[in-house]
Amino acid sequence: MRTETLDRFLSAVGEVILSTSQLRTTASIQDVPTRGALTTGFDRMERVVGELQRRAMALRTTPLLRVIDTLPRVARDVAQRCGRRVEVEISGAELELDRSILDRLADPLGHLVRNAVDHGIEPPEDRRAAGKPEIGRIEIAARRERDSIRIAVSDDGRGIDLEGVRARAVAAGIIHPDLADDLPPEEIAAMVFRPGLSTAGRVSEISGRGVGMDAVKTSIESLGGHIEIASQPGHGTSTALVVPVTAAVQRVLLLEAAGESVALPVSKVERLVEVPDVDIEEAGQEAFVMVDDEPLLVLDLADCLGWARRGERPAVAALAIVELRGQRVALRADCFDGQQEIYVKPVPSLFAGLRTLAGLTVLGDGRPVFLLDVGQLV
Repeated sequence: MRTETLDRFLSAVGEVILSTSQLRTTASIQDVPTRGALTTGFDRMERVVGELQRRAMALRTTPLLRVIDTLPRVARDVAQRCGRRVEVEISGAELELDRSILDRLADPLGHLVRNAVDHGIEPPEDRRAAGKPEIGRIEIAARRERDSIRIAVSDDGRGIDLEGVRARAVAAGIIHPDLADDLPPEEIAAMVFRPGLSTAGRVSEISGRGVGMDAVKTSIESLGGHIEIASQPGHGTSTALVVPVTAAVQRVLLLEAAGESVALPVSKVERLVEVPDVDIEEAGQEAFVMVDDEPLLVLDLADCLGWARRGERPAVAALAIVELRGQRVALRADCFDGQQEIYVKPVPSLFAGLRTLAGLTVLGDGRPVFLLDVGQLV
């Protein structure tokens, strides 16, 4: 079945789910003698429609093999061009996930494999000198983790030059020289996702192609996922992409900003904090708040979205702590409005150019709510 047909079918199912929710909400506020019967009927309808949705989602998934199958050839081609020898091992390629997510994994996975061969695996003579087999090994392993898929690309190469990354981070002003020596290895390795900080000391046409690890991270986060990296100098690097199985149904946190409701993926929210407005300190054009004895940059959601505020800010600020481009920040809203599992619809073409909007849903009371892409807020 064509993806477009499945998309239209899923959209129709989503409309039925929303309509059922709206009818339930209307019935709950009406004083009618048949309320009990209506509630029972809605429960039964939601179970039936929910099963229909699950079956439709199953049709829309496809094996990971579709994008992983070409990676061994990519690795061999790069190895031949840069004088390496490499073998690739794949596991978990039978796992299935949403086609819309799968299609957007091809470029990030290809970049990771090219990067592993070009910058990770050493030339045969260097491997011999280090007591390693001449043939480098790359493992692409996928496994299911509840509602997500973890795809790890690992190599047994030289690993990340942590001291080099530390020095470049200091030179770029990302970390203060007095704090650099105290950073643990995992935090230093994660800095390769910062714009302008490369894992290699040279620019390569093979692995770079104008796309850095920061672009890989941004791409994965736009899918509602995240990226992890671990490296041991002299022994190799492992980079894991963690993405949701489906993009159509997500658990979200609802917030109110400037009188409007917006949604954030729950997976992107570290914690929720409510603080008095007077505890937020302004310094020039920026604002900060202390959370767990750490100063966090405060970003006002209404300002990020260009919404005009009506009246004064609430006396208590609702803060959602998230990671934005490798930095913990606090997103400020007027209040929290609970969590919901929503059916995510595409953004209307009128708003397609707004990168901060990742999708649209309609709540049970009929209110349209935009799902935000945290990585694009600034």
